[in-house]
Amino acid sequence: MSTDDGIHVLIPTPLRGFTGGEARVDVHGGTVGEALEALAVKFPGLGERLHDEDGQLRRFVNVFVNGQNVRDIAGTATELSPGDEIGIIPAMAGGDAS
Repeated sequence: MSTDDGIHVLIPTPLRGFTGGEARVDVHGGTVGEALEALAVKFPGLGERLHDEDGQLRRFVNVFVNGQNVRDIAGTATELSPGDEIGIIPAMAGGDAS
C-alpha cells in the first residue's frame, strides 16, 4: 500500500481517455460516493459515465472496494479508509456464442 492517505481508484481501459491514460488515480473521500465525486471533479466528463441523470450509480457500472462489490455492502455510502482501493468495472454485453 501507498504511504499517502488517499483512496486508490483503478480506472478501466474504456474510461482512461478521461484520465489522460492513467490506470490508477488517487482521490480523497470518506465514502465511495465522495471518492467518485472527487474523481468526477478531477476528470470532467467521467462522472456522467458513472452516474445517471439522477446522480445514481449506473446499473452497468460495478464498483468494488478492496475486491467487494459495494452493492453488497452499503452502495455509494460504503465507508472508506486511507489506502483503500476502488475498482470500477463496467459490465460488458455479450456471452458465450456456442
